[in-house]
Amino acid sequence: MPLADTTDEMKIRGIRMKTLLLNNAEVGQLVDLDEIYEAVKEGYASYNNGLVIQPGIQHLNKPDSHATFDFKTCLDMGSGFFSMKSSSGGFDDNVKIGQLPGFNLVYLFDAETSACSCIMEANYIRNLRTAASAAIANNYLARKDASVYFAYGTGRIGKASLRATMRIRDIKEVYCFGWLDGDNEAFISEMSKEYPDVKFYGCDTPEEGARKADIIVSVTLARKGPVIKKEWLKPGTHITEIGTDSVGKQELDPNCFDGTKIVNDSIEAASQFGDTHNAIEAGVITKDDIYGEIGEIITGQKAGRENDEEITVYDTVGMGIQDLAMGVCIYKKALKAGLGTEFEFI
Repeated sequence: MPLADTTDEMKIRGIRMKTLLLNNAEVGQLVDLDEIYEAVKEGYASYNNGLVIQPGIQHLNKPDSHATFDFKTCLDMGSGFFSMKSSSGGFDDNVKIGQLPGFNLVYLFDAETSACSCIMEANYIRNLRTAASAAIANNYLARKDASVYFAYGTGRIGKASLRATMRIRDIKEVYCFGWLDGDNEAFISEMSKEYPDVKFYGCDTPEEGARKADIIVSVTLARKGPVIKKEWLKPGTHITEIGTDSVGKQELDPNCFDGTKIVNDSIEAASQFGDTHNAIEAGVITKDDIYGEIGEIITGQKAGRENDEEITVYDTVGMGIQDLAMGVCIYKKALKAGLGTEFEFI
């Protein structure tokens, strides 16, 4: 499959050898959840249509700390770009100097020339491409009448995942649980203003929210061990598991994978780094028990939910194609809007 090569695409991809720099505020002006949802969905489809080359995730851990770095790289032959996202987290002392506990950048390169087309600050991308992934899974795998949502994890991605899901599903009740004092109250205060017709409830324990839910979105720091138990799940429950993205993290008890329909973004990545990995290591499942990848369901290669009784688990550790898809969307919008600063390395 040749790379995109129309004249307009060549101009958009920055063959002038100039690099567009986008800071956090500029990226924030360009984000649109509906566009991001579609971009990530198309990226997943490209991946499962054989248009994406994506090496494994590279993880670096700072010894004797929670501080981590990861690098996700990707080539999408459909869009004509390749990308790298660098992401850090766990630098907890940063808050003392007024900084975030992690920093993210996305680099876009023209796949024909290797020119660096754009470098953008990627906190929005980290949060919203993950939220779009959650909404896509919730849309394809939750029951059509699912209306009760449990946010296990009330931070930025937890909020963004609810916002993205609200755009494609009719959620009537939301339960939430955060591990820190005041997390539930802060989540409810903010989200209830945006969705005044939805009923919000804080939970004393994760069990309370899990037992109520039709849809569970699990997005914590995943340092508490296997919290969500299978015996808490009603028939027909769907879980989107996000927080476990490296070895040593865990949110779901391995038995949540026993006899359930397991879907990953990337089977290879989730079986190495996600809660899917933990279930394999525990001997609850083998890799052969994984049903498929979300891109296969989007493209119709496999069915999604097949009845209202099955329990479905979507386990994602994140993929480079998500970063690339959202990054290209933001880059093209920035060029049209005249945002950003052009820089010449040479």
